[in-house]
Amino acid sequence: MIETPSLVDQYCHGVLRTELGLGTFEAQLAATEGPPAPGTTLFDTQTGFAVRRWCPPLLGLEPHCPPARYLARRRELGVLEAGRRLLRGSGITAYLVDTGLPGDLTGPTELGTAGDAEAHEIVRLEQLAEQVADTSGTVESFLANLAESVHAAAAHAVAFTSVAGVRHGLALAPEPPGPGEVRGAAGRWLAARRAGDELSDPVLLRHLLWIAVASGRPLQLHAGLAAPGARVDRTDPVLLTDFVRATAGLGTDLVLLHGYPYHRHAAHLAGVFPHVYADCGAALVRTGARAATVLAEILELAPFGKILFSSGARGLPELHVVGAHLFREALGRVLGTWVAEGAWSLDDAQRVAGLIASGNAGRVYGLA
Repeated sequence: MIETPSLVDQYCHGVLRTELGLGTFEAQLAATEGPPAPGTTLFDTQTGFAVRRWCPPLLGLEPHCPPARYLARRRELGVLEAGRRLLRGSGITAYLVDTGLPGDLTGPTELGTAGDAEAHEIVRLEQLAEQVADTSGTVESFLANLAESVHAAAAHAVAFTSVAGVRHGLALAPEPPGPGEVRGAAGRWLAARRAGDELSDPVLLRHLLWIAVASGRPLQLHAGLAAPGARVDRTDPVLLTDFVRATAGLGTDLVLLHGYPYHRHAAHLAGVFPHVYADCGAALVRTGARAATVLAEILELAPFGKILFSSGARGLPELHVVGAHLFREALGRVLGTWVAEGAWSLDDAQRVAGLIASGNAGRVYGLA
C-alpha cells in the first residue's frame, strides 16, 4: 500500500461562497463554452464521473448517486458545511492558492480554515500589473510602481504565476525587452486601455516575466489546453524552450502547470533543465479513470524529484477532492504495480510517493 499522508496542493484557487443549482454547478464542473450535448449533462465527463465516485460519501451518500440527489444533499447541508466536509475529506494538508481569478472565491486564509490545512498565496502577475495600471497616471509611474509591486509581493507570496501563454502564446522572445521597447509598449497599452482590460501585450508580458525571474520566487507558467475564451489554441510547453534556456542558472525555479495533453513535453523539460518542474495534477483530474496512464507517462520522462501534485481546482470544493483522490489512486496503482512486479522496492516507492505528494513542493516553495 502506497501512502501519502501529507499532500500539498501546489496550485489551486478558492471555492465559491454561493449556493449552486444544477446548471451553475455544471458550468464550474467542466471547462466549456457551451451547453452539453442534447440529452446529456456535463456530469457525463471523466471529471463528472469522478465527482460522483468520490464526493457523495463525504456528504453521507452512496458513491455514484445521481447528480440531482447529490446537489439536493449539498443544498441541505449548506454551502459552508458542505465545503468544509469536502475539503477536510480531501486529505490535503496545504493549499497554494492563485488569487488572480475574478468572482466570489475564498482567499487562502478562508480556504485553509475550511479545509483545516495550511494555505499560502500565489500572486498572478497579469492581475498585479492591471491593478498597478489602474492607479498609475504616467508610463514612468506605471513601470516604477510595477517593479515595486512585484518586489513587495515577493515578500509574502510563495510564488508568482503567469497566464502569458494563454493570452499571447508561449513562443515569446526569450530575452528581456529593452527599456525603450518597454516604455513604448506601456505607453500604447495605457493610452488605449480602459479600466478592467486584460494585459496581453507581448512586450509587457515578457517584461513582467523577467521582473518575476529577478525576484527569485518560483514562477509558475500555464501550459497545456487553453481555457475557454483564450486567445491561443496551442500552449505546448515545448514552445517555452528558449525562455527556459535563457533563465537557467539565474536561481529561479520554473513550474510548468497543466501540461496536458503535452504532459510528456513538460516532463521532458523538467528532465533536461535543473530549474524546471512539472505539475501533474490537473492532467489527472481531466482524465479521470485514465489518470494512472497519464501519470505513468509523466514518470517515464521526469526525474521523480521534479514532479509536483496539484488539483488545479477552482470554484468547487469537489474538484479539490477529485484531484486528491485521483492522484492517490493513480500513484498507488502505478507504483504499486512496479513494486508487485519486482521493478521497485516498497521503500523506494514510498519515498518517491512522498516526494511527489509534498516533499518536492516543500523544497521548491520553501514550506516549513
